[in-house]
Amino acid sequence: MNKLVEQFVERLICEGYYSEIDKLYLSNRLLHLVGENDPDLNLSNEKDDLITLKDNLVDLAVTNGKIGEFLEEKESLGAQIMDLITPIPSELNKKFWKYYENNPDTALNYFYKLSKNNDYIKLKAVSKNIYFPVVTEYGRLDITINLSKPEKDPRSILAAKQQTSSEYPKCLLCMENEGYYGRINHPARSNHRIIRLNLAGEKWGLQYSPYAYFNEHCIFLSEEHVPMSVTSKTFEQLLDIIDLFPSYFVGSNAELPIVGGSILSHNHYQGGKEALPMENAIIDYDFILKNFSNVQASILNWPMSVIRLTSNEKESVIDAASHILQKWENYTDESVSIVARTDNEKHHTVTPIARKRNGKFELDLVLRDNQTSEEYPDGIFHPHKDVQHIKKENIGLIEVMGLAILPPRLKAELEQVESYLLNDDCHIAEYHKQWAETIKADNEVITSNNVRQIVRDSVGQKFKRVLEDAGVFKRTVEGQEAFRRFINTLDIE
Repeated sequence: MNKLVEQFVERLICEGYYSEIDKLYLSNRLLHLVGENDPDLNLSNEKDDLITLKDNLVDLAVTNGKIGEFLEEKESLGAQIMDLITPIPSELNKKFWKYYENNPDTALNYFYKLSKNNDYIKLKAVSKNIYFPVVTEYGRLDITINLSKPEKDPRSILAAKQQTSSEYPKCLLCMENEGYYGRINHPARSNHRIIRLNLAGEKWGLQYSPYAYFNEHCIFLSEEHVPMSVTSKTFEQLLDIIDLFPSYFVGSNAELPIVGGSILSHNHYQGGKEALPMENAIIDYDFILKNFSNVQASILNWPMSVIRLTSNEKESVIDAASHILQKWENYTDESVSIVARTDNEKHHTVTPIARKRNGKFELDLVLRDNQTSEEYPDGIFHPHKDVQHIKKENIGLIEVMGLAILPPRLKAELEQVESYLLNDDCHIAEYHKQWAETIKADNEVITSNNVRQIVRDSVGQKFKRVLEDAGVFKRTVEGQEAFRRFINTLDIE
């Protein structure tokens, strides 16, 4: 018997996924996948957990010529191997809802643990991310430098371009990804599973994010491949979700270019068991909507423009949010560069986030405007040029809530900035030089002991500015007066 195959099978049986009687069956399935040769690979045996053993089996398959060396081929085989411990969709859904009858969190814990154990959630990759908090006048902001997604091999990029195009699955969020083997230009999903849900009369699914940005980072996706939209149905579905899973928050990206997320072609939401910074923002002031007196409405002290609605009554929150959205979609105040439409092009929408707190429904509406101008071709309410050396991508749901997802280039670039501040030899990027000089001027004492903290604090302040740029009503006297003018259009008492 191939020693590595035998070790993996023994671990499957030891952890209770199979019984001793399944040993030959499992061994033969694995031998088909990785090859029957058993060369001495000098593989590390420091860990014998399933994911490490799986990685070793993938390396064995490369050595035996069963797969090539492209990352995509390795991930496809790895997903097939871990599919051995993943229940089929019908069994998984049956178990999930059986657990749910006892307690929603028990069901979520079961599915989350499975998604980690079968390597669908890439814990090893996610652990590479750099994370640090920064204190601002708005409270804590969280910074993540995203290092989890592996770099593409130029050869695989070329191979993907040469491969015949396919429209199956239509996108990365389609339900057809469940169990899909993958190809050079589409990720492997053999070990991927989806919990089926009904949200406001529509068929939806729940899955976890393979490259999680926070605790239990999950995705709710429509069964239909339909574009993102934010309507009263959105609010109804978000509150349905927190009714089902009251320990989670859930939110939607805006549906418009510039202010929307990275995938606008498939309607979906994101959530998880995490109190992201905006949740704990201080309230600036409250107001009462005449037709929704049972809904508490508040403005948050936050760099973006946020209206929070709170009530015991679900339908009242949905109706109040729909009222505000309708007003915002048609609101113009040119004195602060806010315009609802240009010709027939819509500019206004919201980024909504829902949660349950102390038994009440809480819905945040972040006002968004996707206009461009000659001065701001990337977007009037988008990170401006002077902060784009840190963050130039769209400000989506997660960033709106105070968690920066910064590009991997910054890991090496920030190290060069640190060297520059210490007057060491370095190759600082030209677009960081002015920022670095400002840091020097603002800090009398910079040493090897404090330089990293100084740079990270400055990155946090830049991210704060990113969010302020994206805010439609600025945190200035003029901007807040304009915000009150909008609030007064909502029929308040």
